[in-house]
Amino acid sequence: MSSPRPVKTAFQGERHYLTRGTAAYRRASLALFLSGFSTFSLLYCVQPLLPTFSQEFSVSPAKSSLALSFSTGFLALAIVCAAAVSEGLGRRSLMSISLLGAALLTVTTAFAPSWQLLLVIRALQGFVLGGVPAVAMAYLAEEIDPRGLGATMGLYVGGTAFGGMSGRVLTGIFAEYLGWRPALFLIGAIGLAAALGFIALLPPSRNFVRRPGFDPRFHAKAWLGHLKNPALPFIFAIAFLAMGSFVTIYNYAGFRLVAPPYGLNQTELGLIFTVYLFGIGGASVGGLIGDRVGHFSVLLFGLALTAAGTALTLSAALPSIILGIIVLTAGFFMSHSIASGLVGRLAHGTKGHASSLYMLAYYVGSSVMGSAGGWFFAIDGWAAVVTFTLVMLALAFTSACAAQRLARDAR
Repeated sequence: MSSPRPVKTAFQGERHYLTRGTAAYRRASLALFLSGFSTFSLLYCVQPLLPTFSQEFSVSPAKSSLALSFSTGFLALAIVCAAAVSEGLGRRSLMSISLLGAALLTVTTAFAPSWQLLLVIRALQGFVLGGVPAVAMAYLAEEIDPRGLGATMGLYVGGTAFGGMSGRVLTGIFAEYLGWRPALFLIGAIGLAAALGFIALLPPSRNFVRRPGFDPRFHAKAWLGHLKNPALPFIFAIAFLAMGSFVTIYNYAGFRLVAPPYGLNQTELGLIFTVYLFGIGGASVGGLIGDRVGHFSVLLFGLALTAAGTALTLSAALPSIILGIIVLTAGFFMSHSIASGLVGRLAHGTKGHASSLYMLAYYVGSSVMGSAGGWFFAIDGWAAVVTFTLVMLALAFTSACAAQRLARDAR
């Protein structure tokens, strides 16, 4: 078995990276894939249930989306805290606690007697999950050989896509035949198994330096430093806008497709989310191509692909709508894998803090824009949702162009 590749840098001394082909690299890759799978299956399992919640609890489509927006909103807040906590607790420990806690809370959601209590549990679940996404990105940036970071980040993002797909598809199928409460119970059990696999597989950090105690000034200085980086704020803007547009489409597509003339049932609606497989491919291919031809070029292409797919959903034909969802899913995950990798490349030190700002923007976009899309849906239906989404993607594309120019100037 090969050992991690030692590398000396001018500022950090010798670092032992995990390199492709080693057993430790394979274990880390599988563990991070499981963490992405568990996090996103637990987070998004309620999305196909939004029309069911609307009927069950007599709430509007916009209010039913709070079952997801509360989770992503509190996750966004927790990510900032998680970056600071992980500096003392450690990346591996925090991710393990978060995955176990979130799985158990999902099981608890199945027994929620009221809409209000369901939202409280979902908010707690989002807060607990905050220990995973930013810390996972920091772990990869610290432990993986930089020459292969794009491919590894693509694999992790692919895990998030697979989790998002599995949570949505399985929940839809379980809900159709068993009801929504047993469906959430089973998804929680699957998440618990994935969390245990993650704990068994992930190698300990080799390049992480623990900072005992809590120094608010250190963390504030680290976050402020990344915000002063010329290019990074534009990358954070891309996270906010791209994720906001993606979640908006997925939140309200279900309402459109269960209504006439489509009339899809829970199983059929859930199966549409198998298009996440194209997200897995988009993330992995995007990371590999980005390492070879340039990350910003692939980022711009991914955003343009997302916009093209979004526009295609305006068609009244169901096959065209599904094709549009496929295209926008592949484009979004390609963009996300590249943008998240760029954070680690552009950040100067304290990569965990930089990742936390990216994920903060990512989930605030999901929470705020995902709910705001409901207002547009109520005003003028699907056409208004698509217009709202395309405006966000145009702004994301402009931000990517600005980040590319500023990163080039900073060299």
